[in-house]
Amino acid sequence: MNALLSDRWTEIGVAAVCVIIVAVVGGLMTEVGEWYESLRFPSWRPPNWLFGPAWTTIYLLIATSSVMAWERAPDGASRRWLLVLLAINAVLNILWSPLFFKLRRPDWAFVELLPLWASILALLIHISGISTLAGCLIAPYLAWVTFAGFLNWRVVQLNKPFGGASRVAEKGSDRSTR
Repeated sequence: MNALLSDRWTEIGVAAVCVIIVAVVGGLMTEVGEWYESLRFPSWRPPNWLFGPAWTTIYLLIATSSVMAWERAPDGASRRWLLVLLAINAVLNILWSPLFFKLRRPDWAFVELLPLWASILALLIHISGISTLAGCLIAPYLAWVTFAGFLNWRVVQLNKPFGGASRVAEKGSDRSTR
């Protein structure tokens, strides 16, 4: 019994550490500063304060779902696929922030978001095959990234072209779309 509890806490700890690493690295790449604030956004953009709680909830759901799927996986192959899909997703999740915020290329971030979305769908399908409940816990992640994709696309439309003059220089431009 103690070995079983110990293994469970190890699984939870590993999942938590992995999710925290992804969250921290992504967070460090996110700069909501002058350049970001100079962008034009659609009227339906959530307030900046909402992104932290939303991502925190999503990361908790990913960790919980991952532990549930790991514990219920029928064999080693299923667990290996789970790890591969989680690793791919983590890399794609982290990559979006530097593209958007550090390189100031929402257009590139949108292109990167497409494989990120596909990786979440693949994760949802794989996990759902192991545990319906665990799969349901991934669904908000897919929904949030779908919403974020529409928001990202709209930012690209409202602010293109990118890669030229700094948006900060245009700070006085028409901002009625905020």
